[in-house]
Order: sequence, then C-alpha cells, then structure tokens
Amino acid sequence: MNPVSSMTPVSTPNAPAAIGPYSQAIRANGLLFASGQIPVDPATGKIPEGIAAQAEQSCRNCGALLAAAGLDFSKVVKTTCFLADIADFAAFNEVYAKYFTSKPARSCVAVRDIPKGCLCEIEILALAD
Repeated sequence: MNPVSSMTPVSTPNAPAAIGPYSQAIRANGLLFASGQIPVDPATGKIPEGIAAQAEQSCRNCGALLAAAGLDFSKVVKTTCFLADIADFAAFNEVYAKYFTSKPARSCVAVRDIPKGCLCEIEILALAD
C-alpha cells in the first residue's frame, strides 16, 4: 500500500484552525499525528492568562482533535510538551495529569518562544486503528 494514499487529514472547529501550511492532524497507518496545540480558545481566538489556564486549554484542544478522529485520551501513546519557562513544569504537570491519565510516553522541554507568546504547547501521537 502506498503510505501517502493512506493519509487522511483530521480537522475540527473545536480546536484552533491551522494558521499555516499544515493540518490540525493526520490519520495515517493506524496512528493519529496531531500538530502542536497552543492554548487558543477556538470559539473566541483568545489565549487565557497563566500557565494553569493555558495548559487546560491546550489539553482541551488536544481532546477536540482526538474526538474529531473518534478517539479519546486513552489512545495517546506519546506527547511532546513545550514550555516557555521550565519553572512552570509543576503547574503544567498538575493540569496535564488530569487529562493524560493513561500516562503516555512524554518529552517535556523548555523552548525560547512559542507562537503567539503562549506559555505551553502540546503535541500528541495516538493509536487510531
């Protein structure tokens, strides 16, 4: 099977729209690859204040992409988390733990900047078979 022919874009108005030449998520060969979710409220376009509120919104955006693919958080096998300030790690973790209860593999790093001045971003990889 040609791997390119098995790629299907996944999108939802319940997560922020792609603002560049990329998809919100792609389903391919039994996996869902989701683009990083920053904490933009898709209904208002606003970014909440503070790391806890931003982590909450990023997690909700991940959940919306999972739902659009007919999945839930239990199907996530790997996350990559980006923080603007590693000092926010504990507060971020507290929110993250409420959503990712199956404890998928994870990388969490501090980066210099995140789009739109956000404090966090979450990327997910999930089983989609």
